Amino acid sequence: MALAIFLSVLLASMAIGIPIAYALIMTGIALMVHLDFFDAQIVAQNMLNGADSFPLMAVPFFMLAGEIMNAGGLSKRIVNLSVAAVGHVRGGLGYVAILAAAVLASLSGSAAADAAALAAILVPMMIRAGHDSGRSAGLIASAGISALIIPPSIGFILIGVVGQISITQIFMAGIVPGILMCAALTGAWFLVSRGEESATLERVPLRTVAREARAGIWALMLPVIVLVGLRMGVFTPTEAGVIAAVYALFVAMVIYRELAVRDLFDVFLRAAKTTAMVMFLVAAAVVSSWMITIAGLTDQVASLVAPFADDPTRLMVVVVLLVLVVGCAMDMVPIILVLVPVLLPAAKAAGVDPVYFAVMFMIAGAVGLLTPPVGSVLNVVSGVSRVSLPRVIRGVWPFITAQILVLALLLIFPEIVMVPAAFLTGR
Repeated sequence: MALAIFLSVLLASMAIGIPIAYALIMTGIALMVHLDFFDAQIVAQNMLNGADSFPLMAVPFFMLAGEIMNAGGLSKRIVNLSVAAVGHVRGGLGYVAILAAAVLASLSGSAAADAAALAAILVPMMIRAGHDSGRSAGLIASAGISALIIPPSIGFILIGVVGQISITQIFMAGIVPGILMCAALTGAWFLVSRGEESATLERVPLRTVAREARAGIWALMLPVIVLVGLRMGVFTPTEAGVIAAVYALFVAMVIYRELAVRDLFDVFLRAAKTTAMVMFLVAAAVVSSWMITIAGLTDQVASLVAPFADDPTRLMVVVVLLVLVVGCAMDMVPIILVLVPVLLPAAKAAGVDPVYFAVMFMIAGAVGLLTPPVGSVLNVVSGVSRVSLPRVIRGVWPFITAQILVLALLLIFPEIVMVPAAFLTGR
């Protein structure tokens, strides 16, 4: 009965247009009323405790680092270096988008921010070169979600906090799957762009490539600093967020000098708005998560997936399919906050490594950002590039297929995730 109340209140709230944060609070209150111990103080206390988390402090700092990079010229230099390196090959601008997205993913951790930055720069260039507008925008949206897999990922931070999993271990486990996702996109772009009559950029001399590399070296050093520092235990993920924001601010204002003091207010305001939305969602989800535990919903879900519990692979297939389906109607953050507390205990009971669960859950959730009708990254790219959403939806499907093939590969061979993760973390 409690599970039916939880699902019906959540779905009914979303159906009538209530924001997801308030819908999560309402599900918690509905379960309290069902169990006959409603207390407004409990709701308030859980929300305060949910936002009062040291690991979650990494979220605003990585958000701020991403805003600074976009406003301070770091993102632009990454794109310029990618253009100089591979822009001259057939379909080169598509490869530029994938390469630039992979590098930006290792800087900010925000899919929407990376996709918006790339769409503003590259979609007009790809259209002028003769590429289909919808396919170009779909490629950039698909490449943008690599920011949720390649560390530092804001999604991984949330999963780590909600599931009480080592964020550093999840970060390291996401490196190889993130690279595989970009490789799959490269293959998909090669196949779909062969039939297009598109112009290519002129090959630039090696000295130009070297010049762009020198200009971008300051931006390229950021992921090196973050990942090496995390691997060596020099700082925590939260401290890494602070270092990323301070480093990006220093490079943008002192080295590149593209970010003036008068621009800082707008940069901090944009980061604060995005952070406020995420943190309010987290605080609201703690209310429902606490009630999920009190009402015993995890045990009920465990009984539902019991037929698959004897085979961890089959269980993870069910989890991935569920996240993909829910991702069509819900954004990434609420998916994490709603489903991880319910599904992770069942996965642990079946013998699934929590780090592997986190990576697979995040990849499936990231793909959900590309699937209509919600598809938040699709909407961002459509708005920034001014390509109609229906065209973007038609253009993105080859790349969604490529990402799902990567998911299938990782489900069949979990060692692709766990062996590199064990090596990088020393487990």
